[in-house]
Amino acid sequence: MFETSTEALLRRVAEALERLSPPHRDTVSLEAADAFVWHAEGEFFEPIGHINRVDLDLLKGIDQVRDVLLENTRRFAAGNPANNALLWGARGMGKSSLIKAVHATVNAHHSGSLALVEIHREEIPSLPQLLTKLRESERRAILFCDDLSFQSDDTTYKSLKAVLEGGIEGRPANTVFYATSNRRHLMARDMIENESSTAIHPGEAVEESVSLSDRFGLWLGFHTCDQQTYFDMIEGYVKRHGIDVQPEELKAAAIEWSMTRGARSGRVAWQFVQDLAGSKGTTLNSDSD
Repeated sequence: MFETSTEALLRRVAEALERLSPPHRDTVSLEAADAFVWHAEGEFFEPIGHINRVDLDLLKGIDQVRDVLLENTRRFAAGNPANNALLWGARGMGKSSLIKAVHATVNAHHSGSLALVEIHREEIPSLPQLLTKLRESERRAILFCDDLSFQSDDTTYKSLKAVLEGGIEGRPANTVFYATSNRRHLMARDMIENESSTAIHPGEAVEESVSLSDRFGLWLGFHTCDQQTYFDMIEGYVKRHGIDVQPEELKAAAIEWSMTRGARSGRVAWQFVQDLAGSKGTTLNSDSD
Protein backbone atom coordinates (compact mmCIF):
# COMPACT_ATOMS: atom_id res chain seq x y z
CA MET A 1 0.00 0.00 0.00
CA PHE A 2 2.90 2.35 0.74
CA GLU A 3 4.30 1.80 -2.76
CA THR A 4 0.87 2.47 -4.30
CA SER A 5 0.42 5.78 -2.43
CA THR A 6 3.95 6.87 -3.33
CA GLU A 7 3.33 6.10 -7.00
CA ALA A 8 0.09 8.11 -6.93
CA LEU A 9 1.84 11.04 -5.25
CA LEU A 10 4.64 11.04 -7.80
CA ARG A 11 2.11 10.91 -10.62
CA ARG A 12 0.30 13.97 -9.22
CA VAL A 13 3.61 15.84 -8.87
CA ALA A 14 4.54 15.01 -12.46
CA GLU A 15 1.14 16.14 -13.72
CA ALA A 16 1.44 19.40 -11.77
CA LEU A 17 4.89 20.10 -13.20
CA GLU A 18 3.63 19.38 -16.71
CA ARG A 19 0.82 21.91 -16.25
CA LEU A 20 3.32 24.53 -15.05
CA SER A 21 5.74 24.01 -17.92
CA PRO A 22 5.29 26.23 -21.00
CA PRO A 23 3.39 24.65 -23.88
CA HIS A 24 5.40 23.11 -26.67
CA ARG A 25 5.91 25.48 -29.59
CA ASP A 26 6.07 24.25 -33.12
CA THR A 27 9.17 25.33 -35.01
CA VAL A 28 8.42 28.45 -37.06
CA SER A 29 10.07 28.61 -40.47
CA LEU A 30 11.46 31.92 -41.74
CA GLU A 31 9.31 31.31 -44.79
CA ALA A 32 6.13 31.69 -42.72
CA ALA A 33 6.01 35.50 -42.84
CA ASP A 34 7.94 38.59 -43.92
CA ALA A 35 8.61 39.78 -40.35
CA PHE A 36 9.27 38.15 -36.99
CA VAL A 37 10.05 39.09 -33.39
CA TRP A 38 12.71 36.98 -31.69
CA HIS A 39 11.90 35.71 -28.17
CA ALA A 40 14.99 34.66 -26.26
CA GLU A 41 12.96 32.79 -23.66
CA GLY A 42 11.95 29.73 -25.58
CA GLU A 43 14.22 30.65 -28.51
CA PHE A 44 11.50 31.05 -31.11
CA PHE A 45 10.38 33.43 -33.86
CA GLU A 46 6.95 35.05 -33.55
CA PRO A 47 5.52 35.79 -37.03
CA ILE A 48 4.13 39.32 -37.48
CA GLY A 49 1.15 39.55 -39.81
CA HIS A 50 0.98 43.36 -40.10
CA ILE A 51 4.17 45.43 -39.95
CA ASN A 52 3.80 48.91 -38.47
CA ARG A 53 5.53 51.01 -41.12
CA VAL A 54 5.46 54.11 -43.33
CA ASP A 55 5.85 54.08 -47.12
CA LEU A 56 9.32 55.06 -48.30
CA ASP A 57 8.11 58.08 -50.29
CA LEU A 58 6.59 59.62 -47.14
CA LEU A 59 9.99 59.87 -45.43
CA LYS A 60 11.32 63.37 -46.11
CA GLY A 61 14.63 65.10 -45.45
CA ILE A 62 16.70 61.90 -45.41
CA ASP A 63 17.25 61.35 -49.14
CA GLN A 64 20.98 60.56 -48.96
CA VAL A 65 20.82 58.02 -46.13
CA ARG A 66 17.67 56.54 -47.71
CA ASP A 67 19.47 55.88 -50.98
CA VAL A 68 22.54 54.40 -49.27
CA LEU A 69 20.54 52.00 -47.11
CA LEU A 70 18.25 51.02 -49.98
CA GLU A 71 21.20 50.19 -52.24
CA ASN A 72 22.94 48.21 -49.47
CA THR A 73 19.74 46.22 -48.87
CA ARG A 74 19.19 45.55 -52.57
CA ARG A 75 22.71 44.16 -52.84
CA PHE A 76 22.12 41.95 -49.84
CA ALA A 77 18.80 40.66 -51.24
CA ALA A 78 20.55 39.84 -54.51
CA GLY A 79 23.08 37.65 -52.68
CA ASN A 80 25.94 40.14 -52.90
CA PRO A 81 28.12 41.37 -50.01
CA ALA A 82 26.50 44.04 -47.81
CA ASN A 83 27.41 45.94 -44.66
CA ASN A 84 25.92 46.09 -41.20
CA ALA A 85 24.33 49.51 -40.72
CA LEU A 86 24.05 51.84 -37.74
CA LEU A 87 21.40 54.55 -38.11
CA TRP A 88 22.15 57.17 -35.46
CA GLY A 89 21.12 60.71 -34.60
CA ALA A 90 18.15 62.92 -33.81
CA ARG A 91 15.05 61.43 -32.25
CA GLY A 92 11.94 61.04 -34.38
CA MET A 93 13.65 61.52 -37.76
CA GLY A 94 12.71 58.15 -39.20
CA LYS A 95 15.57 55.78 -38.35
CA SER A 96 13.49 52.71 -37.57
CA SER A 97 10.82 53.77 -40.10
CA LEU A 98 13.47 53.80 -42.83
CA ILE A 99 14.60 50.25 -42.07
CA LYS A 100 11.05 48.93 -42.23
CA ALA A 101 10.25 50.96 -45.36
CA VAL A 102 13.40 49.76 -47.16
CA HIS A 103 12.56 46.15 -46.27
CA ALA A 104 9.06 46.60 -47.74
CA THR A 105 10.40 48.29 -50.89
CA VAL A 106 12.92 45.54 -51.65
CA ASN A 107 10.35 42.81 -51.02
CA ALA A 108 7.85 44.60 -53.27
CA HIS A 109 10.28 44.22 -56.18
CA HIS A 110 11.51 40.74 -55.21
CA SER A 111 8.62 39.10 -53.36
CA GLY A 112 9.63 37.36 -50.14
CA SER A 113 13.35 37.83 -50.71
CA LEU A 114 14.01 39.20 -47.22
CA ALA A 115 12.76 38.45 -43.73
CA LEU A 116 12.86 41.20 -41.09
CA VAL A 117 13.71 39.83 -37.63
CA GLU A 118 13.49 42.21 -34.68
CA ILE A 119 15.50 41.57 -31.53
CA HIS A 120 14.83 43.71 -28.47
CA ARG A 121 17.69 45.48 -26.76
CA GLU A 122 17.24 43.40 -23.59
CA GLU A 123 17.72 40.16 -25.53
CA ILE A 124 21.07 41.01 -27.13
CA PRO A 125 22.79 38.34 -24.97
CA SER A 126 20.82 35.70 -26.90
CA LEU A 127 22.33 36.79 -30.25
CA PRO A 128 24.54 33.69 -30.61
CA GLN A 129 21.49 31.41 -30.36
CA LEU A 130 19.54 33.63 -32.76
CA LEU A 131 22.33 33.66 -35.34
CA THR A 132 22.61 29.89 -35.11
CA LYS A 133 18.94 29.58 -36.07
CA LEU A 134 19.30 32.13 -38.88
CA ARG A 135 22.35 30.30 -40.20
CA GLU A 136 20.23 27.14 -40.55
CA SER A 137 17.79 28.91 -42.88
CA GLU A 138 18.31 29.54 -46.59
CA ARG A 139 16.28 32.77 -46.51
CA ARG A 140 18.16 36.04 -46.19
CA ALA A 141 17.26 38.11 -43.12
CA ILE A 142 17.70 41.65 -41.83
CA LEU A 143 18.32 41.46 -38.09
CA PHE A 144 16.90 44.68 -36.65
CA CYS A 145 17.47 46.20 -33.19
CA ASP A 146 15.76 49.49 -32.40
CA ASP A 147 17.18 52.03 -29.93
CA LEU A 148 20.40 50.14 -29.26
CA SER A 149 22.55 51.69 -26.52
CA PHE A 150 24.49 50.66 -23.43
CA GLN A 151 24.77 52.05 -19.91
CA SER A 152 27.78 52.24 -17.60
CA ASP A 153 27.07 48.92 -15.85
CA ASP A 154 26.38 47.01 -19.06
CA THR A 155 29.07 44.78 -20.58
CA THR A 156 26.79 43.22 -23.21
CA TYR A 157 28.46 45.35 -25.88
CA LYS A 158 31.59 43.17 -25.67
CA SER A 159 29.69 40.05 -26.70
CA LEU A 160 27.88 42.01 -29.42
CA LYS A 161 31.22 43.05 -30.93
CA ALA A 162 32.34 39.45 -31.18
CA VAL A 163 29.05 38.32 -32.70
CA LEU A 164 29.02 41.03 -35.37
CA GLU A 165 32.49 40.49 -36.78
CA GLY A 166 35.07 39.16 -34.37
CA GLY A 167 33.83 35.66 -33.49
CA ILE A 168 35.17 32.42 -34.93
CA GLU A 169 32.05 31.85 -37.02
CA GLY A 170 31.30 35.53 -37.68
CA ARG A 171 28.03 36.85 -39.03
CA PRO A 172 26.09 34.33 -41.15
CA ALA A 173 26.25 35.09 -44.88
CA ASN A 174 22.45 35.24 -45.05
CA THR A 175 22.17 37.86 -42.28
CA VAL A 176 22.84 41.58 -42.03
CA PHE A 177 22.48 43.61 -38.83
CA TYR A 178 20.69 47.00 -38.83
CA ALA A 179 20.48 49.00 -35.60
CA THR A 180 19.18 52.42 -34.62
CA SER A 181 20.50 54.59 -31.81
CA ASN A 182 20.48 58.19 -30.64
CA ARG A 183 24.22 57.78 -29.95
CA ARG A 184 26.87 57.45 -32.61
CA HIS A 185 29.07 55.26 -30.41
CA LEU A 186 26.13 53.47 -28.72
CA MET A 187 27.41 54.35 -25.25
CA ALA A 188 26.81 57.21 -22.85
CA ARG A 189 29.66 59.71 -22.56
CA ASP A 190 30.10 58.99 -18.83
CA MET A 191 30.53 55.30 -19.64
CA ILE A 192 33.44 56.03 -21.98
CA GLU A 193 34.95 58.55 -19.53
CA ASN A 194 34.68 56.10 -16.60
CA GLU A 195 36.48 53.38 -18.53
CA SER A 196 39.17 55.86 -19.53
CA SER A 197 39.72 57.14 -15.97
CA THR A 198 40.10 53.65 -14.46
CA ALA A 199 42.27 52.11 -17.16
CA ILE A 200 46.04 51.75 -17.03
CA HIS A 201 46.16 52.99 -20.63
CA PRO A 202 43.22 55.43 -21.03
CA GLY A 203 43.56 55.63 -24.81
CA GLU A 204 43.18 51.88 -25.16
CA ALA A 205 40.09 51.91 -22.93
CA VAL A 206 38.42 54.52 -25.11
CA GLU A 207 39.27 52.53 -28.22
CA GLU A 208 37.69 49.44 -26.63
CA SER A 209 34.50 51.36 -25.86
CA VAL A 210 33.97 53.02 -29.22
CA SER A 211 35.15 50.12 -31.39
CA LEU A 212 31.67 48.57 -31.31
CA SER A 213 30.53 51.19 -33.81
CA ASP A 214 33.36 50.12 -36.10
CA ARG A 215 31.60 46.79 -36.58
CA PHE A 216 29.03 48.66 -38.66
CA GLY A 217 30.26 49.32 -42.18
CA LEU A 218 27.62 52.01 -42.67
CA TRP A 219 27.13 54.93 -40.29
CA LEU A 220 24.06 56.84 -41.40
CA GLY A 221 23.45 60.12 -39.56
CA PHE A 222 20.01 61.68 -38.98
CA HIS A 223 19.67 65.32 -38.03
CA THR A 224 16.86 67.65 -37.04
CA CYS A 225 14.87 69.01 -39.97
CA ASP A 226 14.20 72.59 -41.07
CA GLN A 227 10.73 74.10 -41.26
CA GLN A 228 10.23 73.44 -44.99
CA THR A 229 11.06 69.75 -44.60
CA TYR A 230 8.65 69.61 -41.65
CA PHE A 231 5.91 71.07 -43.88
CA ASP A 232 6.77 68.60 -46.64
CA MET A 233 6.32 65.70 -44.22
CA ILE A 234 2.92 66.96 -43.13
CA GLU A 235 1.71 67.70 -46.65
CA GLY A 236 2.70 64.19 -47.73
CA TYR A 237 0.65 62.63 -44.93
CA VAL A 238 -2.32 64.95 -45.56
CA LYS A 239 -2.37 64.05 -49.24
CA ARG A 240 -1.95 60.32 -48.61
CA HIS A 241 -4.80 60.21 -46.11
CA GLY A 242 -7.10 62.62 -47.91
CA ILE A 243 -7.50 65.09 -45.06
CA ASP A 244 -9.62 68.07 -46.15
CA VAL A 245 -7.84 71.20 -44.92
CA GLN A 246 -6.96 74.56 -46.48
CA PRO A 247 -3.23 75.27 -47.01
CA GLU A 248 -3.29 78.43 -44.85
CA GLU A 249 -5.01 76.61 -41.98
CA LEU A 250 -2.64 73.66 -42.30
CA LYS A 251 0.51 75.80 -42.20
CA ALA A 252 -0.61 77.90 -39.23
CA ALA A 253 -1.67 74.83 -37.23
CA ALA A 254 1.56 72.98 -38.07
CA ILE A 255 3.72 75.88 -36.88
CA GLU A 256 1.76 76.17 -33.64
CA TRP A 257 2.05 72.43 -33.05
CA SER A 258 5.83 72.41 -33.49
CA MET A 259 6.20 75.41 -31.19
CA THR A 260 4.21 73.74 -28.41
CA ARG A 261 6.36 70.62 -28.79
CA GLY A 262 9.58 72.60 -28.99
CA ALA A 263 10.81 70.51 -31.92
CA ARG A 264 10.38 69.63 -35.59
CA SER A 265 10.79 66.01 -36.68
CA GLY A 266 9.05 63.26 -38.56
CA ARG A 267 7.51 62.01 -35.33
CA VAL A 268 6.18 65.46 -34.43
CA ALA A 269 4.77 65.81 -37.96
CA TRP A 270 2.95 62.46 -37.70
CA GLN A 271 1.57 63.31 -34.26
CA PHE A 272 0.25 66.58 -35.67
CA VAL A 273 -1.40 64.73 -38.58
CA GLN A 274 -3.08 62.33 -36.16
CA ASP A 275 -4.47 65.27 -34.19
CA LEU A 276 -5.57 67.04 -37.38
CA ALA A 277 -7.28 63.92 -38.73
CA GLY A 278 -9.12 63.49 -35.44
CA SER A 279 -10.35 67.10 -35.48
CA LYS A 280 -11.56 66.68 -39.09
CA GLY A 281 -13.18 63.31 -38.47
CA THR A 282 -10.92 61.63 -41.04
CA THR A 283 -9.92 57.97 -40.71
CA LEU A 284 -6.23 57.33 -41.27
CA ASN A 285 -5.24 54.56 -43.67
CA SER A 286 -3.83 51.61 -41.75
CA ASP A 287 -0.84 51.13 -44.06
CA SER A 288 0.85 54.26 -42.65
CA ASP A 289 0.06 53.84 -38.97
